[in-house]
Amino acid sequence: MTGASTIRIGLLLPDVLGTYADTGNAAVLAARARWRGIPTEILTITADTTPPAGCDVYLLGGGEDTAQLFAVDWLRRHRDLHHALVTGARVLAICAGLQILGHTMRDRPGHDHPGLGVLDVTTAPGRRRAVGEITTTCVIPGVGPLTGFENHHGITTLGTAPLGTVLAGTGTGNGTRDHSGRRTEGVLTDRVIGTYLHGPVLARNPAMADHLLTAITGTEMTPLELPDQAALRRTYLSPRAARGGIHHRRRMPQ
Repeated sequence: MTGASTIRIGLLLPDVLGTYADTGNAAVLAARARWRGIPTEILTITADTTPPAGCDVYLLGGGEDTAQLFAVDWLRRHRDLHHALVTGARVLAICAGLQILGHTMRDRPGHDHPGLGVLDVTTAPGRRRAVGEITTTCVIPGVGPLTGFENHHGITTLGTAPLGTVLAGTGTGNGTRDHSGRRTEGVLTDRVIGTYLHGPVLARNPAMADHLLTAITGTEMTPLELPDQAALRRTYLSPRAARGGIHHRRRMPQ
């Protein structure tokens, strides 16, 4: 944490990467901190502002192809923030946010565009768009299975560890399997969580929010007893939700 007690949450480019309501992740993270008596500050960093480079965590959301290219250029031009993302900041990156942190992003005509190089991943368009509910395992201890809603055309190839393995849905590889025969979802490093899960993902998976808060503060989060939260988890983890969780559509905008 950068201050004595206040967690600074940097919500990056919600005006550009805000297509799928992933800005809600900032609200969830802040609320779960405040409920434990930890003050927070959400810094909404839009394209017309100068971004701070000292936030405790940065959040990136989803967007279309043009938005991704703008975001990469904008982040690269703000050198202090770019350096923080590359060298030390904690980051939660959703969908397009995950893609722009990789080495390259390939568009539909086949042109490769450079990403920020924060993650050892590359992304290219798949033959079909993955749309629907998804359930995965999670390698983070204590977080449990993850649920979300995926809406992506990309196939992201990992050179690093995945966040989890698909139980129902499509995942990061858009249906392809890794060398072990698994369909994986997301990416995890010592400071970056990347995933295609919308929902927002921290609202659907509050233990992941608590994991981030623990990493930021260095203190294990005490459990929160929230009946509505437990009911929501049961709904999305039910066998019925898993069976009906994935649909493929060929004609949707990126």
